Amino acid sequence: MWRRNSLSLSSKLASPNSNPSLLLLLRSSPKSHHHGLLARSNSTSPESTSAADPVSWAQSGTGVPYFGPRPSASDFPSLAAAAAVRAKEVADLAKHYGRCYWELSKARLSMLVVATSGTGYILGSGSSIDYLGLCCTCAGTMMVAASANSLNQVFEVKNDAKMNRTKRRPLPSGRITIPHAVTWASSMGVAGTALLACKANMLAAGLAASNLGLYAFVYTPLKQIHPVNTWVGAVVGAIPPLLGWAAASGQISLNGMILPAALYFWQIPHFMALAYLCRKDYADGGFRMFSLADASGQRTALVALRNCLYLLPLGYLAYDWGITSGWFCAESTLLALAISCTAGSFYHNRTTHNARRMFHASLLYLPIFMGGLLVHRLSDSEQSATVDYRDQVNDLSSSSETIVGLTENAIPRKNRRPALVGTQAQSPVAYASVAPFPFLPAPSYVSS
Repeated sequence: MWRRNSLSLSSKLASPNSNPSLLLLLRSSPKSHHHGLLARSNSTSPESTSAADPVSWAQSGTGVPYFGPRPSASDFPSLAAAAAVRAKEVADLAKHYGRCYWELSKARLSMLVVATSGTGYILGSGSSIDYLGLCCTCAGTMMVAASANSLNQVFEVKNDAKMNRTKRRPLPSGRITIPHAVTWASSMGVAGTALLACKANMLAAGLAASNLGLYAFVYTPLKQIHPVNTWVGAVVGAIPPLLGWAAASGQISLNGMILPAALYFWQIPHFMALAYLCRKDYADGGFRMFSLADASGQRTALVALRNCLYLLPLGYLAYDWGITSGWFCAESTLLALAISCTAGSFYHNRTTHNARRMFHASLLYLPIFMGGLLVHRLSDSEQSATVDYRDQVNDLSSSSETIVGLTENAIPRKNRRPALVGTQAQSPVAYASVAPFPFLPAPSYVSS
């Protein structure tokens, strides 16, 4: 009887529908004569087992029952090797997509855009700089720039495949699909604009969104239609510093136009040199650049030289508007003269060597110009003091003219002495207006 009950209990335990709580109860009993529970492996029904091995049993110790084959010590090296291979595959995949995203975003160009936006933010901050706001503005600008550059490559994938300079990019080379790139670009654009709207202001977010649309949907298709695309691209490059200024000050003012103007005029010789150096690539890709309709390169060099000369008065304007000290006026003038000399050399002798010199000079000009703006910028208190000083100069000039006029009228004409040349003291701004920039009108406070 006892034997028959034990067999019945054993059959219930071996049944797949047995109660788990009963199994645990039996295993946890120290007086139990069972040496462990038996676990089935790779089978769901008793009918599927073979006669030789109806149930795969594995002796287990006390605690929670282990269902399945227990790995032996010899299996651990193979498991570790499989885990290492899997980890390497994940790392390679992350590296692959990270590299693709880096190239789609044109990361170095995007970082230059971020530098101009950050400089504009500092210039518009006045005396105190909100560093958290600066970081958020730079991060949002980076995302929007990455989105614009990625969309540019999505639209130009067929053209890039025809050019030696761009055929190894992620899309022409097939390293990433177009839907994947569009998803990446869209997510970056939305995230960057939202970050600027939340952490800066709606004006900065609006400038970022409009610049993204202008670059991706106007400048990019225009490159295959008309050479005016270079000037539209210059407008695109001039907006990021204005974005930074708006993010810091919440408005767009005349003082904030110095750096955008420098970016606009600087991009023309920069792009003209690049278009001259890559004429064959642009022709193969189907892009209508200005240099392709200029076989001799004379008009290309002239446009570059003209825009280099437009950079000359920017240092004077930055000083005259109270943004920087007088030192920046001199430094900016020398810098503009240097890049103008390379443009003049390219105009006089249109060779690849001279075009490359002008291109390298343009690469040096922008960081030095922005660095000078940051080093010599005036705080709010210093700008106010400068404005007060100029108001006093205006008042003094007007009163001096009145006194001189009364004195001259009081002295008989025959007793008047001729004025000595050079005895009248003039401010540095007067010399700057008369000597290097004769095309600029003299300020109202400079006596004639």
